Amino acid sequence: MVVRNISDTARWAAVFRANETLRPDALFRDPYAARLAGTLGVDIANTLPEGNSYAWAWVARTYLFDQFILREIQQGADMVINLAAGLDARPYRMQLPPALQWVEIDLPEILAYKEGILASETPTCRLERIRLDLSDAEARKPVFLDLAGRARKILVLTEGLLIYLEPSQVIALAKDLAGHPQFQRWILDMHSPGLLRMMQRSTGKQLSQVGAPFKFGPAEGPQLLELYGWRPIEVQGLLKTAARFKRPPFALRLVSLLPEKKGRQGSRPWSGVCLFETMGNQRQ
Repeated sequence: MVVRNISDTARWAAVFRANETLRPDALFRDPYAARLAGTLGVDIANTLPEGNSYAWAWVARTYLFDQFILREIQQGADMVINLAAGLDARPYRMQLPPALQWVEIDLPEILAYKEGILASETPTCRLERIRLDLSDAEARKPVFLDLAGRARKILVLTEGLLIYLEPSQVIALAKDLAGHPQFQRWILDMHSPGLLRMMQRSTGKQLSQVGAPFKFGPAEGPQLLELYGWRPIEVQGLLKTAARFKRPPFALRLVSLLPEKKGRQGSRPWSGVCLFETMGNQRQ
C-alpha cells in the first residue's frame, strides 16, 4: 500500500494542483504543489484505483474554493479558518490582504511536513498553524472559542474533509461552528449518495484499509445542514464547472449539458462546492 494514512491524501490532491499549474490555460497556479506532493504523491495518484481518472474534479474543486474565498474576503471576511488544511498553499499562492488572519488546523505530522517544505517561503497574509485532531470534539471547542474572539467575520473552509467523517461527526462540527456568531460563512464540498457508493467501490477500498474510508454523502444534500444552523446560499457542481473549461473527458462534457438537479441528488453521481451562511447571523 502506497497510502499510509489519511494525511497522505493531501499529497494526492497536491499532484492535481501541480499538473494544473503546468497548463498554459491553468485555472490557478500553485508553484508549491509539486514540492508538497513529492514522489509519494505521484505514486499514490498512479497506484490507487482510478487515482488519476477524476483530476478534473479536483481542479474544479480548487478553482471554486478559490473563487468563493476571494469573494468572501472582498466582502469583509477578516479571518479564514482552514480545518484539515493538509497541504493547501493558498496563504502563499494567492494575493491576500496582509492584515488577513489565516489559521490552518490539522494533525501535527502533516503541518510539520508542510512547514519543512515551505520554510523559505513567505505567506502573503498573517498565517498561523494549530496542531489539533479535529475529531476530538472536546479539544476543538476551546480553540473555536479563542478564534471567535479574535475576528468579526470569519470564513471556515473544509475542503476534502467531510467525506471522511460519519454523518454524526459532520452534524456535531456544524453545531460547534454555528455556536459562534463570528463564524459567518462556511465553504465545503459535498457528494451525493450515488457518487459516494461509486467511490467506495473503487478508490475507497484501498483508503478504507488505511483507516480513511469514504463515509459522508447525505441523501438530503446541502439542505441537511439547515437543521444545524447553516443555510446553503450557493451550490456549484464540479462537473458543470469543469466542463466550462474543457477539463473532463468529452463524454462527460456531453453529460454536463443535462440540467443539473437541485437539492437531493439520490443515486445520481454528483459533487459540488457549497457556500453556507450561519442562520443566526446573516450579513446585512
